[in-house]
Amino acid sequence: MNRSRPKFPWRDVVRVLVLLAVVSLGWSDNPAQTPEQTAVRLAPAAKTSPIEDPPVSASVANTDKEKAEGAEANKPVPQFRVERLQISSGAELMTIFGRLDGLAETGKSAPEVPLVSVLRDTLGDDNPENDRLRYVWMLTYTQPSMTKRIAAAIPFLYRRVGNKKNISGPPNPILNLAHAKRATWNRFFWWGLQNAFFDTYGMPLKASSRSYRQNLSDYRKAHVTQALSILGTYEKLEQRARDENEFLAKRVDEAPATSEINDGSTPLLDTRQAFAPGEMLELRARLLLSNNTFGGLYGPDKYESTVTSYGTKSLDVSGHNWELLRQQAESDGLYFEPLTMPDGTATHALLWISKDEVVAQNGRRFSGRFLNISNPWKDKRLKQWSGYSETRYFDAENRRTTDTHAARRVEMIPLAVYGLNHPKIPALLIDFRASMNPKKREMSLRVLNDVTNNVLSISSFGNWPYFAGRKVYSFLTGRRGIDINQPSRVRSYSELKLVLAFNSTVNPRLRDELQRRLETVSLNPMSNDMNSEIELAHKQYAALVEFARRENGLPAKVERDRREEMVSLAHGPAMRFLFGLGNIVTFGRYVHREDGSPELKQRMELARRVRYHTALLDRVVRSTPQIEVAWELPNVRASLRFLADNASAANGSAAKVAAKVFERTNDSESRTLCLDVLSRINDKTARKEMLRLFREQQPNSEWRTSVAERLRKAVSEGDRIKAADAKSVLAEIGQP
Repeated sequence: MNRSRPKFPWRDVVRVLVLLAVVSLGWSDNPAQTPEQTAVRLAPAAKTSPIEDPPVSASVANTDKEKAEGAEANKPVPQFRVERLQISSGAELMTIFGRLDGLAETGKSAPEVPLVSVLRDTLGDDNPENDRLRYVWMLTYTQPSMTKRIAAAIPFLYRRVGNKKNISGPPNPILNLAHAKRATWNRFFWWGLQNAFFDTYGMPLKASSRSYRQNLSDYRKAHVTQALSILGTYEKLEQRARDENEFLAKRVDEAPATSEINDGSTPLLDTRQAFAPGEMLELRARLLLSNNTFGGLYGPDKYESTVTSYGTKSLDVSGHNWELLRQQAESDGLYFEPLTMPDGTATHALLWISKDEVVAQNGRRFSGRFLNISNPWKDKRLKQWSGYSETRYFDAENRRTTDTHAARRVEMIPLAVYGLNHPKIPALLIDFRASMNPKKREMSLRVLNDVTNNVLSISSFGNWPYFAGRKVYSFLTGRRGIDINQPSRVRSYSELKLVLAFNSTVNPRLRDELQRRLETVSLNPMSNDMNSEIELAHKQYAALVEFARRENGLPAKVERDRREEMVSLAHGPAMRFLFGLGNIVTFGRYVHREDGSPELKQRMELARRVRYHTALLDRVVRSTPQIEVAWELPNVRASLRFLADNASAANGSAAKVAAKVFERTNDSESRTLCLDVLSRINDKTARKEMLRLFREQQPNSEWRTSVAERLRKAVSEGDRIKAADAKSVLAEIGQP
């Protein structure tokens, strides 16, 4: 009897190879380029305008070589500064540089690294009302190499695979601010493609494709977290600088004319901000929303609540974890040391133990709750510790001091590093006595998800017993402080990299040890170590500047984006939907653009100004219940007057915000302007808002009469309101 030999699974192998080709091409963020775009032809250097340095830790500079000459060269480098590069097509590239004090070498100044670049489309003028932010580059974020892409598609490979050294071409933005919705629909498209196609071709293809998408998502989230942290720190330092300047200016105004005030080190107050408050709000909100499934579908009305909620939650979580960790460390006889960002925010903490106390208090009680490390009081290795340690001095009240004469000398051994911004409990990031301890805890959730989803095909939504059991288990482990099957540490690890780069109080030897251990616990094959990311940031910034100076580079891209922006002005919702669908199914290759006539350019400029004033009024009504108290009324009236004069370009959003302004002010002129806006906008939302205001006014009030008159006028203009709507309106407000 002949036994048939098992067939080699050629079909599965071919499918995996096809997958790798697809993920390396289809999932790449590289847009389609024309031959003219890829041509290497350098244009003359774009002109830049000198800008004065803002105060304290945030400054703005130009890219001209004069900044390094004369007195400017002797100025201390601020913690953050913004460099501007004017683009020939009427835009500017703004790049935040950071001074990495943690990487400073002895006798040398701290290195300065380009971190985040933002493209602002100004239409070539100085009017901020028609400006629009388009792209955000996190300069440490780069497209993974082919080797990293292949490794990322290997299931259950939880380790970093080398470092990317070289780049090819300009960097891809981490966020397209002008097309946030498109990113959301692309996410849904790939989700459907995954479930309808890849998952049906067997477990190898299913596991590989899902592993790749998870690693790619985590890699991007890590850099989005870093961008958020940098922007948040920059904004806090800039706000602190403005507050200090206002205080100093007030002192100067109040000082007697004969008195002398030494302001030699006082920054000038009349400085130009790099980002307007609304722009910084949009940047941070869009970065946050980009990590949410439906985040791209949210509009500007969600910006402030998103950023406020994130900041409040981060503050609450870090404060809660700070207390948990500090109290537990004190209870177990350990030393607690916070690690802070340049703005003073504590994001991580170190736990230490005294070597002398280990010998003197051998066998001391150790509960270890929330710490998730082994008992240091019974660890014999600490008595003959040969790893990193520091000698510190403490006074009689056990406070750290630099006075070595009248102080107690203590040899300190680091035990662990924790992330304070991690939900539920402090996240163990580094264990100096067990390098694999944090990695095993980070892997616990990833392994569970990969096995259940990719191998066993168990879904939380399709299997209710599994869903309930997992929720109960997560609740119990979270309440007990057991760091197993907990949320990912991606955010904590990303922020720790920044802390080590910015914090100069960390000993260089300890920083090197932390960096080495930090890279050991990395699970993502696409990630790079800190030194490689710094090198990549310099290279990508140089490539971005070169791309910005080419006439067929970034200037041409800005012009194409403007023509794409005009689509909403020339076509209705149905056609725009079809254009968007075409973009999705062609993996972003098809983009519909208008011809860019002068009439469309004028309408685009007006639409931008309408959005600007609408957003400004929205911030006004969201910030205070009584506008007169917190805002200058002339500024509010100017925005209302602009919307009233250009009501043909306004929509329901402007109507809603005008109605809210009406409700939150008692100023007669402002209220009249609000009614002008509502009555001139030919929109169903505007009439609804006017009817609502009519109902809320007192029966015999003059404002109720004014609203009624404007509604009757709208009814009399037959082309502005349907007959059925006109009848219902008149039934409520009465005939004239």
